[in-house]
Amino acid sequence: MSDFLDDIIRQSTQEDPTFPLRVAAALDQRLLMRELANARVAAKLSQTKLAAAAGTSQSQIARAESGDVDVRLSTVAKMAAVLGKRLEWTLVDMS
Repeated sequence: MSDFLDDIIRQSTQEDPTFPLRVAAALDQRLLMRELANARVAAKLSQTKLAAAAGTSQSQIARAESGDVDVRLSTVAKMAAVLGKRLEWTLVDMS
């Protein structure tokens, strides 16, 4: 039995075979931003302090953490560095 979401996924995949892969990539990005938000909270840093140290604005940090924007890799790397972390970038086949 399929539901509305199944129908959307099926139709979108028929129109664009890369659709499921793009959804998976978007979910990976969301998870990364959640990990950064959790690291910020664990470090007891406000969004304002993280923004200042990373050279961006508090509103940009808020949008990044909420998933409202597609954050530049350089910004994510700066955020991670402020939190004592680094990104590991790996290019892998999606198939």
